[in-house]
Amino acid sequence: MLVPRSFIAELLHERLRPWVTRPVRRALDLCTGSGCLAVLLALTFPRAKVGATDISSSALAVARKNVKTYHLARRVSLVKTDLFPKREAYDVIVANPPYVDAVAMRKLPAEYRREPHIALAGGSDGLVFVRRILGHAPDYLRPGGWLVVEVGHNRRRVERAFPDLPFIWAETSAGDDCVFLLQREDL
Repeated sequence: MLVPRSFIAELLHERLRPWVTRPVRRALDLCTGSGCLAVLLALTFPRAKVGATDISSSALAVARKNVKTYHLARRVSLVKTDLFPKREAYDVIVANPPYVDAVAMRKLPAEYRREPHIALAGGSDGLVFVRRILGHAPDYLRPGGWLVVEVGHNRRRVERAFPDLPFIWAETSAGDDCVFLLQREDL
């Protein structure tokens, strides 16, 4: 059984309710890593086609195995790219990008140092990928579509960096400072 290490998985168990109320036909998982969220998206929304991207060939190899294990190769497509694939419109985009800032990277416990550096390091303030995702997501979301992004415990940092965005902070087992949601029209 594949066990995601993402708080987004908790929200997917609830089908992203109460926010996502329309049928999900196309979903995208940015920074897919092992593909766990892409697999969970496909299982959660059984009529959806799911795209999953990562810049790492080795991560995509693991994702490919997991997609195959769950017999989802017809519905989950894996693409090697730096964040977004070719321009398509999605009902839901999820992302668990690298968000650890430079200072915290140097202080990570041994358990986390086993992870690839590229999977964790989010730049000096941890928001390099969050900025890119927020900047491009409107071009990839359908009207009424939702962006769901995990940022660790970085709510204050995110809100300071983007004071004009009406973030919705989902309650997860780790609190209400780890995952935000934004609808396309609010980006």
